[in-house]
Amino acid sequence: MPKIAFLFPGQGSQFPGMGKSLAEAFDCAAAVFRKADEALEFPLSKLCFEGPEADLKLTENTQPALLTVSVAALAVLREKGVSCSLVAGHSLGEYSALVAAGSLDFADAVRLVRKRGQYMQRAVPPGIGAMAAILRLPAGKLDSILNEAAQGQVVAAANLNSPDQIVIAGHAEAVERAASLAKAAGAKRAIILPVSAPFHCPLMKPAQQELKTGLDATCFANLTVPMINNWQAELIHTGEEARRGLYEQVPNPVLWTASMEKLAARDIELCIEVGAGSVLTGLLRAVAPTVKCIQFGEAADWEKLHEAIR
Repeated sequence: MPKIAFLFPGQGSQFPGMGKSLAEAFDCAAAVFRKADEALEFPLSKLCFEGPEADLKLTENTQPALLTVSVAALAVLREKGVSCSLVAGHSLGEYSALVAAGSLDFADAVRLVRKRGQYMQRAVPPGIGAMAAILRLPAGKLDSILNEAAQGQVVAAANLNSPDQIVIAGHAEAVERAASLAKAAGAKRAIILPVSAPFHCPLMKPAQQELKTGLDATCFANLTVPMINNWQAELIHTGEEARRGLYEQVPNPVLWTASMEKLAARDIELCIEVGAGSVLTGLLRAVAPTVKCIQFGEAADWEKLHEAIR
């Protein structure tokens, strides 16, 4: 078996119907959805399988839904005997990664991310914040653009996803100014994103403080395999490092490019994107094109993955 890393997606990968084929084909996946429904005391599984999309897009629903699909897919991989030597997760996906690494109990994780979504949603009133994706901005331009766009408001890097994709977040007016400046500086595109809050920027500090109580009350075990964390792009091994990372990632940028560079440097031969969609597969291709990545979030994905592992 090749040296494998599991990657876990974050918000933006959701879609109605996600995880349904896994639950229908594998009892172990269906059991994960039942456990999520019990932990949250509402039918999250029905929302994943059927939507409606408007409800699935609500941050407090999106976060536990994506986590649950990832952990259901993880359960199938474990049943099939597929293991990994490294994990990483993008933003919310860090919770899934910690479940995979044995640091965080799934029921605790799904309750935490439900609260995390609620805290993030209420940290900034609707219409006040925004996020934008900037594509192919010439190197060295970002800091000056953000400084010029701020004008007393907040605008900051939120996701450093690949050399060609940066996401910024902050006050809506400042984000719009930065998007215009980026285009003038040579960016191929600058797109305001349809999100409900400005994640991973200093405006999320109220959510960070609210989340601290839940994190402090939750048990984090030492990891059975190392994880590359979001806020430092560093390998971690202990429960306390895991807890601190989930706290620090809330108002700080996701250092995904640096994380994937570190992953590639550890001689990983195959990455499996565990859960909904294929966003991370595309980002890895842009950062480390020599590392193969295959998604596993639907029952039909197993045959292709099985062939790659053999």
